[in-house]
Amino acid sequence: MPEWERRRLGDLCTRITVGHVGSMASRYTENGIPFLRSLNIKRGRLDLSTLKYIDEVFHAELAKSQLKPGDLAIVRTGEPGTAALIPDGLGPMNCSDVVIATPGPEVDARFLCYAINETAQDFVKAHTVGAVQQHFNVRSAKELELNLPPLSVQRTLSELLGTLDDKIAVNERIAATADEFSGELFRYAVLAHPERFTERALTDAAEFINGRAFTKDATGTGRMVVRIAEINSGPGTSTVYNEIEVSDKYLARPGDVLFAWSGSLTVARWFRPEAIINQHIFKCVPKDGNPYWLVNQLVHRKIDEFRAIAADKATTMGHIQRKHLDEPVSVPEPEELASLDSQIGPLWDRALLAERESLALATLRDTLLPQLMSGRLRVKDAEKIVEDAT
Repeated sequence: MPEWERRRLGDLCTRITVGHVGSMASRYTENGIPFLRSLNIKRGRLDLSTLKYIDEVFHAELAKSQLKPGDLAIVRTGEPGTAALIPDGLGPMNCSDVVIATPGPEVDARFLCYAINETAQDFVKAHTVGAVQQHFNVRSAKELELNLPPLSVQRTLSELLGTLDDKIAVNERIAATADEFSGELFRYAVLAHPERFTERALTDAAEFINGRAFTKDATGTGRMVVRIAEINSGPGTSTVYNEIEVSDKYLARPGDVLFAWSGSLTVARWFRPEAIINQHIFKCVPKDGNPYWLVNQLVHRKIDEFRAIAADKATTMGHIQRKHLDEPVSVPEPEELASLDSQIGPLWDRALLAERESLALATLRDTLLPQLMSGRLRVKDAEKIVEDAT
């Protein structure tokens, strides 16, 4: 790569600092200035589903940690070195306990984000500090070395890879909108025509199969082991894999409904390849020909109640018990179910298709990224690959 230079991140940015460090529990507000935390920063994107807010007065006090479009937010703790670009259109933002990098004029911000996500991991492992909780600090960030091509090449590469990420973002909106609309359709039907529903136990509509402790003897290869972390992480990746042969009932396949009955108490549609279900997760298998979307809606209708039960420290340890699955929920009668299925069924299928396509595009991006960053793959060849995929 004769035209590429080896440069330090500290020399490429006009600012590298850390977001606010300190207690935040009492400072959050229902709305106001978006406030990013580490869990909002994914590889190359922001996850705003768990976004917090602060008021404008506190935002002004935290001038050092204010974020602007074009800044990079880099995780310090958890998945250190994971970077996301702050996009246009979100307005003023602030953050807590993340590294903030403001790219200088000789570097394309989106390219820099890709470069950090591709090259930082090995560096991070060698430069984290802290024996129990790993951190990627500002000093390490400034010393991170990256391969930097001319600005015109940076822009070409960021546009090429950005095509994939933009399509992934569209798919995420499609899936989220389809799921939101499905929920509204179901809620409206229950409110508008209660006579078409019967109060029945959740266990009448689905079988809830509990996973097992498949992480104990994980081999590092084979199928992913689905833990609560994977339920919560969207299209992220796992670090636990196992080659063990398990019964079919402990396998998750695209379209299955999984319910973490401990910890986060999250309900999710599985869209990744076949995986092994770990303990503390129910595989929700529809009974009597019920559609998967129905099971998903029924569990969601009970989820606030379940979370309240799990939060009651006097009676539980942050989870529900099987007896709670026998409590009543409004289940549509056959005629109403058929009507809802004609509306919600296609939305469920479209959301699943969007999620699976996004997974394929992310895999392609992560395959192309190291080859492009190392110069092993020509841009023209990569452009053809991306064109065929999108």
